[in-house]
Amino acid sequence: MYLSLDFQPLVSTALLVLLLVPMFVLTLVGIYFRQRGSLLRLLAVAAFSMALFNPIVVNEEREPLKSVVAVIADRSQSQDIGNRRADTDVALKQVQTALSRLPQFDVRTVETGRASENDDAVSTRLFQALNSAFRDVPPSRIGGAIMITDGQVHDIPPNPAGLGFNAPVHGLITGTPGEIDRRIQFVRAPRFGLTGKPQQMAYKVTASNEPPGSRVRVRVRVNGTETANTDAIVGEEMPMEVTLSRAGINIVEITVDSVPGELTEVNNRAVAMVDGIRENLRVLLISGEPHNGERTWRNLLKSDASVDLVHFTILRPPEKQDSTPLPELALIAFPTRELFVDKIGEFDLIIFDRYQHRDVMSLLYYDYINDYVQKGGALLIAAGPEYAGNMSIANTPLLSVLPATPTGNIEERAFYPRLSDQGKRHPVTRGLEGSEQEPPNWSRWFRVIDVNPPEGSVIMNAGERPLLVLNRMGEGRVGMFLSDQGWLWARGFEGGGPHAALYRRIAHWLMKEPELEEEALTAKGSGRNLEIHRQTMKKVADPASIITPSGKTKSIPLTETEPGVFTASVPTDEIGLYQVANGELTTLAHVGPVDAPEFTDNVSTTAKLDPLARQTGGGTRRLRPTTDQNSIEVPNVVASRGMANASGDNWIGLRPTNETVLKSVTRLPLFSGFLGLAAMILVLGGMWYREGK
Repeated sequence: MYLSLDFQPLVSTALLVLLLVPMFVLTLVGIYFRQRGSLLRLLAVAAFSMALFNPIVVNEEREPLKSVVAVIADRSQSQDIGNRRADTDVALKQVQTALSRLPQFDVRTVETGRASENDDAVSTRLFQALNSAFRDVPPSRIGGAIMITDGQVHDIPPNPAGLGFNAPVHGLITGTPGEIDRRIQFVRAPRFGLTGKPQQMAYKVTASNEPPGSRVRVRVRVNGTETANTDAIVGEEMPMEVTLSRAGINIVEITVDSVPGELTEVNNRAVAMVDGIRENLRVLLISGEPHNGERTWRNLLKSDASVDLVHFTILRPPEKQDSTPLPELALIAFPTRELFVDKIGEFDLIIFDRYQHRDVMSLLYYDYINDYVQKGGALLIAAGPEYAGNMSIANTPLLSVLPATPTGNIEERAFYPRLSDQGKRHPVTRGLEGSEQEPPNWSRWFRVIDVNPPEGSVIMNAGERPLLVLNRMGEGRVGMFLSDQGWLWARGFEGGGPHAALYRRIAHWLMKEPELEEEALTAKGSGRNLEIHRQTMKKVADPASIITPSGKTKSIPLTETEPGVFTASVPTDEIGLYQVANGELTTLAHVGPVDAPEFTDNVSTTAKLDPLARQTGGGTRRLRPTTDQNSIEVPNVVASRGMANASGDNWIGLRPTNETVLKSVTRLPLFSGFLGLAAMILVLGGMWYREGK
């Protein structure tokens, strides 16, 4: 019950002053001159004034509101270390039980710390969760907060003003004092780098139990292959140099040896993801003679920004020699020695486009080309009618690396180039635009060179005859296009066809682009999911084996999403480096940000949270004050109204609020009705009686 007195005048303030001031002045004058009945006149004027002011007694029925307190449980990945998670569970239950015995508190429990799927910076943000819990609560109703955490909190406000309320904050810290942990992290790491070129990086090793200057062992791996094993000095920035082995994402991994009794080995490893960029690919295109398809190859290769093209066309073969003096010729001599001896190793791909052996270069140079292919080079034969003739390059030492030999027949008839069963799964032709229809949605060709049964993969056919053959030879690769009519697609004949995509894929497969490998396993992190992509020429794929950052092993089935492609999307609850294997293929993938604050320091501490807690009247304490303690110690929770310090040796306090909610209101006028009328008559009658004597 809340009683109060209120006034609701019957007339305006100006009229009250106009009426009452003269009356009080006259009454006071009478009292001064001691006139008879002056006191009764004063009572009458006072009663008249009270009637005009209309006093009312207000009785409010109010119900006290509960204080809102928050209990924040840290469920971040660092809480998985040792017995921290179990201690958090026990402490949370005991705190909730203690608060249930205090009816003046409305308890809101929030378990947080696990990164969401779209979280770009994995960190322990407990105060963000605290603000969310109090979002709909006025600051005056907040009674405080209790945080159960290992102390590694990354969003602590610099001062209590950043909280938005005035109430104690307490920290119950998991873990034990004197924990041992060693960690390694990149100090400098480029995001991009040229493949095959040294990249400068730097890292630092820190340890909670080792003095600066100590030496530790560090291993460096690039895409899973160890490239260095060296000593590092604790606390100092250490330079390192790595060479990217492939185009695309390269995972550079550094690890430091663990020590006995260490908290976790998760932060003994650091990962940098560097996007490898290949220098321009060098292609040598040799056209045996001018023809319609020559420009198609040249235009395509010159339009590719990643290709440096060197193109020669044989315009004056030996049999066309005449008596024209050399100085009068506008042609240059074909630089056979320079191309095929001195600089052959500088080319990533050699293309013979309708080239025939006419003694333009000696047979010895074909041996150099053979050796170039065997040692990792790439060769493409774009064959025309010359390949079936007597001057075919199949009649040279180059035969040893060619996947198909000619029969001498040329079939000239209309046909649709079609993907073979292998071609539907091969990354060079898989999903080629127009191939999904029958007949294919591209134009016909009219010539194919007949060959004996080829080696390697036949991925396109002309009826029953091979049209496109790809083969591996030693460490290199060889491709053979058994028709010279791809230019029909480029010219738009009968609607044309996907010549640019096909030619580009052939060239890049020959130059060993990773995404065009027939047997390939890749994985990448996408939010909190691990995406696995398996390319294979087989019709089934075995399950993939995954090793998580914590060392757990999982088997994940792969689903065919298109011919030759099997995928899986695996939700993850750990941030870090995953190892994926399928058959003999292995790969690495990092899920989550590579520099997550969550893994920078895993040693439990009271130092980070304690300053803010003390400024609010709260404090921090360890649940296990000693290393060998078998059970945790949870302080008592009490209501501490009006106390500046809400924390003691074995208790923590939360502040009840003084806020109430109005339930009902009763109003009682004092000078209205019969009661007011009787008082007025009594006073006025007494005044008249006294003055009548």
